[in-house]
Amino acid sequence: MSREAKLAADGTVRRIARLFSAERGKVAAAAGLTACVVVGTLALPVLSGRAVDCVAGPGRVDFAGLHEILALIAVALAATACCQWALSAVTNRLAFGAALELRRRAFDHLQELPLSYLDAHGHGDLASRIVTDADMLTNGLLMAFQQLPTGVLTIVVTLAFMFALNPAIAAVVALLTPVSIFTARFIATHSARHFSGQTRLRGELTAYVEEMVGGISAVETFEVQDRVHARFAATDAALGQESFKAVFFSSLVNPTTRFANALVYAAIGIFGAFVAMSGGITVGGLSAFLGYADQYAKPFNDISGVATELQNCVACARRLFDLLDEPAEDADAPGAVALAEPRGEVRLDHVAFGYDPGRPVLRDVDLAVRPGTRVALVGETGCGKTTLINLLMRFYDVSGGAVVVDGHDVRELERESLRAGWGMVLQDTWLRRATVRENVAMGRPDATLEEVRAACREAYADDFVMRLPQGYDTVLDGSASLSAGQRQLLCIARVVLARPAMLILDEATSNIDTRTELLVQRALARLMEGRTSFVVAHRLSTVRDADLICVVADGRIAERGTHEQLLAAGGRYRAIYEAQFAPTE
Repeated sequence: MSREAKLAADGTVRRIARLFSAERGKVAAAAGLTACVVVGTLALPVLSGRAVDCVAGPGRVDFAGLHEILALIAVALAATACCQWALSAVTNRLAFGAALELRRRAFDHLQELPLSYLDAHGHGDLASRIVTDADMLTNGLLMAFQQLPTGVLTIVVTLAFMFALNPAIAAVVALLTPVSIFTARFIATHSARHFSGQTRLRGELTAYVEEMVGGISAVETFEVQDRVHARFAATDAALGQESFKAVFFSSLVNPTTRFANALVYAAIGIFGAFVAMSGGITVGGLSAFLGYADQYAKPFNDISGVATELQNCVACARRLFDLLDEPAEDADAPGAVALAEPRGEVRLDHVAFGYDPGRPVLRDVDLAVRPGTRVALVGETGCGKTTLINLLMRFYDVSGGAVVVDGHDVRELERESLRAGWGMVLQDTWLRRATVRENVAMGRPDATLEEVRAACREAYADDFVMRLPQGYDTVLDGSASLSAGQRQLLCIARVVLARPAMLILDEATSNIDTRTELLVQRALARLMEGRTSFVVAHRLSTVRDADLICVVADGRIAERGTHEQLLAAGGRYRAIYEAQFAPTE
């Protein structure tokens, strides 16, 4: 492992330890219970050795002493079992509680991240971090709490007991200990980078599968299954190789540590026999020593396994901490103003913007919109229409110039109040797993059922909702419950219910049939009355009645005016119009 990787791992371990800063009582209880389990377990070889010494030979058995020792063994076993159960209960609460807290913090932080981060990272990878990596962290923490301290303490206490029984035999054990230590270090060092790579590739594969399953219809329509399969196979093969190497090194734990353990056990048996024959130790003492040899060797096997698992645990924790370390969306400016009662006066003042610093999308955009004006944005795909919408909502901040609402630069307004003033209906609909009523009332959770129904009637959604099994109490299961057009009607009803001061409609009727579109256009027309509205559309039939039509091209507003004015000008707008409505020959 490189020095940088070691430093990163050390920092991650310290951050994991800080998760338990508020649980010092439980940590102390776990430490005390661990000591009790170790002492209780290691008391058994001593008691067993004494029991052996009570049997001096045929007819020479100290039954009174044997009964006393057997009673002590029974008490030790019962006490150790109780402590082991309590230790498991405490450590489970610590491990699962820490993972729960970390997962909650990660999900909460996800809500605070800027849209730019979410756009740049696969949603499947983010889900993998919050769900899978948190589970792997839990497994590692359980081993760290239960097996690691027990193993270390067992080694130390066992070595102390063995030196107390016979320093000469204990010295042989101590001389052979580096073999087990070297084995554990070798395996941990070589498995670390493979567990880290395994975690990274698992996140990439999860993200890719999530993306392809979501777009399976497009994949099959354009018959690109072979390319999709090839990329999946390449990522899966890389994951398989990393997983194989990680498992290979971790699988070395059992045979190598068993060999080291057998070496120690054999050395104690041979050397101890000579010591016993010379009278340096009793048969019972040698029996206890061999029991301690087994107890002493076993933790090295456990610790080696824990070391490999902890490498995976640290790699997963690092991915979660990387997510938590991402800067949240910039806080509101000091003294930010709340947009209490927006009038809808919007101005774009020499706006420039680019998602990448060297590749501008918008250049010197100027636009002044009076309250209540209906503005249509048209143009070719990728010209910057949706980018303008993102700037109005302040999902992104401008690179140059300013977006002004009611005389305030949006950077001087509270985000919550700014976004509350806008209502959005997008081409891509989103419904959560909840009832129809809850989905429509997302912007107004306190709305009554009658208010929800009234909004759905305005959006022409009430009829199909009432045909659902439980009507407005029907739970929608993602996108499978409704057609694309029905989902869009519910999103329109959501905005109708919220009654925002300003509107953004981005291809709001693209998934609706022609007859329903005419009805919804009437509903939207009523909704837009007296409200500043920005309408993004490719079909010019939906924007010809707009007060102002802006043709966006090359990152600028190339033309502006009413439908008639732009047709008369004979520019880009007329070319688009004729391309859509010119009769075919």
